[in-house]
Amino acid sequence: MTSSETDVYNCIAYAAGDTTRKWWPRVRYFWPAKARFEESLPAFIEAFVFLGFEPCDAADLETGFEKVAIFCKDDAPTHAAKQLPSGRWSSKLGDWEDIEHTLHAVECPVYGEVKQILRRLVDAETGQGP
Repeated sequence: MTSSETDVYNCIAYAAGDTTRKWWPRVRYFWPAKARFEESLPAFIEAFVFLGFEPCDAADLETGFEKVAIFCKDDAPTHAAKQLPSGRWSSKLGDWEDIEHTLHAVECPVYGEVKQILRRLVDAETGQGP
């Protein structure tokens, strides 16, 4: 566990680096205007592309990049996690805590499995994305 319970943000917002609001393509939640307003993997990829991410194939730690994993169940997005500088991953679990874990540790009947990894360059000085 790496934080206290909160319902202010959700896993998608957390993976996007936003702990001020929930992200999801539905009414009353934030969703990037340039991403499709639908619960589909392409729409979630577009939301992260809006933040400077690009699809990639490897979940391994890569110097100079930060990574996000999108989980799906039956091709519908359910969860997202972000990679930590250590190579481990971190997730926001519903309205509960943020946790640190291995990538596949949160694969389950509720979240499904990892369907897409995305990455973006990080600033050499700050170690963070744009």
